[in-house]
This record gives sequence, structure tokens and C-alpha cells, in this order.
Amino acid sequence: MTDDLYSIPVQPLLGDAPTTLAPWKGQVLLLVNVASGCGMTPQYAGLERLHREFGPRGFAVLGFPCNQFGGQEPGSADEIATFCSTTYDVTFPMFAKVDVNGPAAHPLWTHLKRERPGLLGTEAIKWNFTKFLVARDGRVVRRYGPQVTPSAIAADIAALL
Repeated sequence: MTDDLYSIPVQPLLGDAPTTLAPWKGQVLLLVNVASGCGMTPQYAGLERLHREFGPRGFAVLGFPCNQFGGQEPGSADEIATFCSTTYDVTFPMFAKVDVNGPAAHPLWTHLKRERPGLLGTEAIKWNFTKFLVARDGRVVRRYGPQVTPSAIAADIAALL
């Protein structure tokens, strides 16, 4: 695996060819493991607000559905896309469902966890809606637990823009 965040292969949610995060190089990013059936799912609305507010200044939210926590993202790619667009009017990029923990953890999430471990140095993602803030130069600068709302992150994003 490479240490270059922008060269790690990722799969868009809806059938496009695999890509990387290279199209977002030079932007501030908030990468989030999301789920449609979680008590924190309403955070989609706040994530979309951040994406729309700061997007013109070089910011993007990138969503990565994950079904590892309580089976809260069981749907197909089409079902996830429909849910996000019809329920929360999500316009930020969504990627294919990934594992964020364990032996099948996606390399992007392995990289994020290594760069910004959690409490007491633990790398494991504890639940849906864990967020990683990435600076324009690709440094992973902050990790936020699931309970941290998108609005609570706005000042940190603004400081990086």
C-alpha cells in the first residue's frame, strides 16, 4: 500500500470505473464512514450543509458507506444512492461500501487510521460517522468521533481553507 492518500484506489458508489482521490488533490476533505440506518444518519444533512457552504472554497465531503456496525448499511449501491438523494439531498461524492476495520479494511481507511489514531492510540473505528479531516497537502489533521456533529467541525474546516 502506498502512503500517498491520492493514489489509493477507490470505487465510486454507482458503477463508474475505479478511481483515486487525485481529483480532490489540493482540497480540504472530510472523509466519513456513513450508514443509512444508524441513529446518527441525520448527520447526512449537516455533512451536506458543510459541502455546500465550503465547497466553493475548495472543500469536499467524501462518503464511504459501511455495514460493519450493527448491519446499518445493508442496501445495494442503488438503494444507498436513492436514500441519500431523496432523504438528504446529498450532492457530495459517495463511494462503494467499504470495511473500515479488520482484515478486509479498505486501504484508504487503514491509511487514515494510521495517520490519526483514536483515543489512547487505538486505530479501530468505533462506529458509523467517524470523520477524518484532511488538509490541502494531504495530511490527515483531525479525527472526530461519531458523536461530533458536522456543525462542530465547521470552524476547523474554515481554518484550513
